[in-house]
Amino acid sequence: MTDAGRSADHLDTGKPHSARMYDYFLGGKDNYPVDAEAADQVISLFPAVREMARTNRSFMHRASRLLAEQGVDQFLDIGTGIPTEPNLHQIVQDIAPHARVVYADNDPIVLRHAEALLHSTREGKTAYVAGDVREPGKIIAAARDTLDFSRPIALSLVALLHLVADADEPRRIVRDLLEPLASGSWLTLSHATGDFDPETWERVVEVYRKGGTAAQVRTRAEFTEFFTGLELVDPGVVLAARWHPEPGAPGQDRRGGEEIPLYVAVARKP
Repeated sequence: MTDAGRSADHLDTGKPHSARMYDYFLGGKDNYPVDAEAADQVISLFPAVREMARTNRSFMHRASRLLAEQGVDQFLDIGTGIPTEPNLHQIVQDIAPHARVVYADNDPIVLRHAEALLHSTREGKTAYVAGDVREPGKIIAAARDTLDFSRPIALSLVALLHLVADADEPRRIVRDLLEPLASGSWLTLSHATGDFDPETWERVVEVYRKGGTAAQVRTRAEFTEFFTGLELVDPGVVLAARWHPEPGAPGQDRRGGEEIPLYVAVARKP
């Protein structure tokens, strides 16, 4: 999970941050004791959360690769999180060396590591924008310095919208981000759900909220609403393990064979 609601002005190590918790789940070292403590609380409630983080990352790789293979060469990734190789630009520039990628996040620690996100191929370009998804206009304005909005762009909001409360109007945010994108652009989303174990996920959400991070899991129907007016890529809205699965890819809860509760989808703007 990456954070949708913190200021990029300073690094607050007194409260847990979802981007640093996500880093902890992935086995990274860019986190603090307060992050580890909150992350361990989540693990105690839902032990498969580490697998969930890896599953989400694997989906991002597959979705970005598929779009690049279809000729998409511009990407806007919001809620980037702390760099973990391979990053999105490494995936797509391996296929299309000329591809341009803009990353956006509002976590100061991500900004500190932004250099790792800027190692573009010679032919392509990567850029980093410090921005809050709740202010989509500012992100779009900054992204115009790198991306050509007269051509299709792949917009990624991966593991981000479950950190945007309904009060912040996440569906409006998605509409505002899609509106300036050219016809033929794409939307890639992943989102945690409480459909299969609502009581556990109520407790997980409470851990994030106590730390000051807005969190809200959504149902399959609620997740599907983000794609209103778009053309879903097969197989549509599914759990992450079922979206163009690859041999050996993460996605199964090894404790009991239950699938990771993470809905995903990719769709095209007509």
